[in-house]
Amino acid sequence: MNRAQLKRPGILRMALGSGGGVADPLLPAEGGEGRPAPFLLRALRIAAVVCLYWFTSITMVFLNKYLLDSPSLRLDAPLFVTFFQCALTAALCLGLSLGTACGPPGCPGLPALRLDPKVSRSVLPLSAVFIGMITSNNLCLKYVGVAFYNVGRSLTTVFNVLLSYLLLKQTTSLYALLACGAIIGGFWLGVDQEGAEGTLSWAGIFFGILASLCVSLNAIYTKKVLPVVDGSIWRLTFYNNVNACVLFLPLMMLLGEFRTLYHFDKLGSPSFWGMMTLGGVFGFAIGYVTGLQIKFTSPLTHNVSGTAKACAQTVLAVVYFEETKSFLWWMSNLMVLGGSFAYTWVKGLEMRKVQEEPTLRSSEKSETGV
Repeated sequence: MNRAQLKRPGILRMALGSGGGVADPLLPAEGGEGRPAPFLLRALRIAAVVCLYWFTSITMVFLNKYLLDSPSLRLDAPLFVTFFQCALTAALCLGLSLGTACGPPGCPGLPALRLDPKVSRSVLPLSAVFIGMITSNNLCLKYVGVAFYNVGRSLTTVFNVLLSYLLLKQTTSLYALLACGAIIGGFWLGVDQEGAEGTLSWAGIFFGILASLCVSLNAIYTKKVLPVVDGSIWRLTFYNNVNACVLFLPLMMLLGEFRTLYHFDKLGSPSFWGMMTLGGVFGFAIGYVTGLQIKFTSPLTHNVSGTAKACAQTVLAVVYFEETKSFLWWMSNLMVLGGSFAYTWVKGLEMRKVQEEPTLRSSEKSETGV
């Protein structure tokens, strides 16, 4: 590994985490031999990665909406859909890991994966939060339209601030709180407008709020559990999804989804399983392309790209489903997106200021001769 790679910030290792501080093997190295790529090549590479992230994320949402709430499919088994995606993700992780072990030396792939019951038990509390996150996300998407999906789950930033204060005793600046206020205002305006148009689902709102809370809790617990899996997000993904598969089975039985599947008329249809597999593959791929976008841009740019993607997704949903929305409905989306962008921008400036303070202090000491 060259010196440029060693100096690269560790954000990617947190996003797609390889253990031991080594750059993730699935992500290609930039440049080559320590030389930066030409500007045009870098620009084209960044544009391709951002487009890939947008395509993967938006396609995944539309696929999940079809599987969860399609009038032509008529499958009322959201836990089974989520269970299948978890099982496929675990299988893909294991398959790629075995492919790496059997492949030639130097071939990029996942770290070695094996199921350790002790590690699985240590990850179990996080897995419970993980199940709440992915299930509530899918249930929110089931009960609300794709156009409102972004607003329905928009309180994640607000819960991040709240939980950071309650659990980690971290305070937030006034400007960041004002951005959160814009998000909350946009959320309530969106709920009001959905009610005015007769498309409001209180179940969808409940699961959207629960999804936002679970996303925030998942981020906090992930940091606590990472040392158990040697800091590897891939290993954590594997254990989380294996645990989820086990925990989903009694939940599916309790809610009668096995009976629903027994009477489902398309259970033997290749097209149904093809769509299920495609949804699972995109669910697995979103983790990879997210890390790829962070690698080739920055965490701040990734968040800005995510905000812009949410805007494009909303417009596409309105056009695709031929919906008509009021001016205030669009204003609620703009308030949420604007507040999210402002919060990301403020936090980016604050992080830069914190990083620059040690340099300023050292320069002041050298000037005074201390």
